[in-house]
Amino acid sequence: MRAASRALRRLARRSSTGSPPHHHQSPQYYSTPHLDYTTNLASPRAINLSPWRNQRAFTFARSGAASLLFSFSSLAGREGEAEGEVLDMDAGTVRCAANFAPLTPLSFIERAAAVYGDRDAVVCGERRYTWREARRRCVRVAAALAARFGVARGDVTGTVWSAANHAPLTPLSFIERAAAVYGDRAAVVCGDRRYTWREARRRCVRLAAALATRFGVARGDVVAVLSTNVAAMYELHFAVPMAGAVLCTFNTRHDAAMISALLSHSGAKVFFVESHLLDVGRAALRRLSYSTSAASLPVLLTISDDGAGDSGCVDYEDLVKDAPSEFDIRWPVDEMEPITLNYTSGTTSRPKGVVYNHRGAYLNTIATVLAYDITAMPTYLWTVPMFHCNGWNLPWGVAMQGGTNVCLRHFTAKVIFDSIARHGVTHMGGAPTVLNMIANAPAADRSALPGPVRVMTGGAPPPPRVLLAVEELGFVIYHIYGLTETYGPATVCTWMPEWDALPVEERARLKARQGFHHIAVQDVAVKNSTTMENVPYDGQTVGEVMFRGNTVMSGYYKDIGATKESMAGGWLHSGDLAVRHPDGYIQLKDRAKDIIISGGENISSIEVESVIFSHPAVLEAAVVARPDDYWGETPCAFVKLKEGANATEGEIISFCRERLPHYMAPKTVVFDELPKTSTGKTQKFVLREKARAMGSLTKSANSKLEVN
Repeated sequence: MRAASRALRRLARRSSTGSPPHHHQSPQYYSTPHLDYTTNLASPRAINLSPWRNQRAFTFARSGAASLLFSFSSLAGREGEAEGEVLDMDAGTVRCAANFAPLTPLSFIERAAAVYGDRDAVVCGERRYTWREARRRCVRVAAALAARFGVARGDVTGTVWSAANHAPLTPLSFIERAAAVYGDRAAVVCGDRRYTWREARRRCVRLAAALATRFGVARGDVVAVLSTNVAAMYELHFAVPMAGAVLCTFNTRHDAAMISALLSHSGAKVFFVESHLLDVGRAALRRLSYSTSAASLPVLLTISDDGAGDSGCVDYEDLVKDAPSEFDIRWPVDEMEPITLNYTSGTTSRPKGVVYNHRGAYLNTIATVLAYDITAMPTYLWTVPMFHCNGWNLPWGVAMQGGTNVCLRHFTAKVIFDSIARHGVTHMGGAPTVLNMIANAPAADRSALPGPVRVMTGGAPPPPRVLLAVEELGFVIYHIYGLTETYGPATVCTWMPEWDALPVEERARLKARQGFHHIAVQDVAVKNSTTMENVPYDGQTVGEVMFRGNTVMSGYYKDIGATKESMAGGWLHSGDLAVRHPDGYIQLKDRAKDIIISGGENISSIEVESVIFSHPAVLEAAVVARPDDYWGETPCAFVKLKEGANATEGEIISFCRERLPHYMAPKTVVFDELPKTSTGKTQKFVLREKARAMGSLTKSANSKLEVN
């Protein structure tokens, strides 16, 4: 309590001298009736900029008890930066150096110097400067102005902060604009259903009205959804936030036990379930009823194909049809309010709830659209599950550009090719498993592409062979990398035009790297996780990938301890291991827990998998550690062969030994199906258990393999 009181006194002192203009509203509005943010900005207030001279302040004025305001010195970043402060979301979300930075165009030249350093920035007559030179010149001029002429931060008079020049950032603004600009153009196509942007916006508002008036959904309430990529799933990305609520989408491959646990943890007030998944949804509610009172159970609502399901529950289409025709959208009072709750995929442990805010969702949507070259009026094929990081921000991104969403409940390679031809698809996305499906599709399932199809891939490092095979079919690959904790996409492998002249194998190798941070991320680094020093740009030294900026999560729902740990030192710790190449590009080597340590040598499972993938008979591969009596542990490969192909364990091992140092080659090969999440990530924790169950390799077994 004393620490909280001191924090409040600091806050009062800052407020008395003029507080920064970004975060003035109280999150008490998370649970109060609709309050239009313009009512709080109707009377212009003078802005005093002088408090920004000394430090960045992460101030979030909160009405109520001091016990709700905390600070964590471990969340502070560089010396002089303010400590983190709790936002709330049931005491699990924070604002700190890892997930907040004032927005400024200065960040653009910083990134340009890093990404495009040796490319021309300025040409004026005979003068020519690269981006690295231009940035250095700007810094030197700034230094001269400050040191030689005493130029300092100045008080700017005559400025105000009001409803005319400030509105909280939110992706809800994208559908408002789409309905106005692209009103009669197709917004959503799902089977025989087709809605224009004007119709889609109206449907979202009506559903928001139904949630608020019929079920009492208030600001901050959680609305859960278990659904594939159907039209309703798309609309809920707007309708739920329009009601002021938090959208929580569940992985469709979770069983009833996991769904029940997530419903309990999220405290969902309403639970939408697609009719095809109704058995799982009902079983989850039954399990939840054993530990929760009937009054606390979420209301079950269905999503059916024709709106006339026989489930006995109120259906989505009935809600839209019967909802009030007028409803004031509950715009966020503060852009740091939560917009979605995403549970991690379970590739490392039991899922944790990751909270996104309106500000981060807005910024990451814009950054993803720019990184992915989505121009106006695209046609986007939904092969990325919308429950995964909110479809990599693209429910909002397609609205931003007035495109058409082609929804698919399920798909095969043939469905992908047929949909591209039928709808004139320009963009799609998917994990490397989706690319693998396309690359290995039978000729009978393929059809000629009507034009270039841009594919954003991520979720796992793509094998160069797969990238090459897909691009030979006419697809253009954009390789992104990120985490659930970074709103999905956070880096992009920025392609340099001179690389087009390189041999195909070299192009594929370069494109498999994770690259640089996109424009909404303040910085990405590869650091020694103990010393927090950056690793050298040598392509050899391994460190942990860390992020900071406005598109880092607010925190883990109801878990301030995990939030604090993940953002220690003012950086989000990813748990991914990588190197930094001399050109600055990042390349992942492994998850920290997936690295194989054999005889004291670190072996990247990703590097071994890439070699196995290049074998002509291999369709999929994953490598984990198997206990070894002599070496401690050695690589164990799980391999799925292409249909009709044959290969033996000895052939795979020999193939690897010809292309890798012998200690990196697998000592065991198992031919089997690879367990995956619904987003295409291989569940390595399952394979690690299988490898451990096989027992430890003996010294005699090693000698037979002639390990060098």
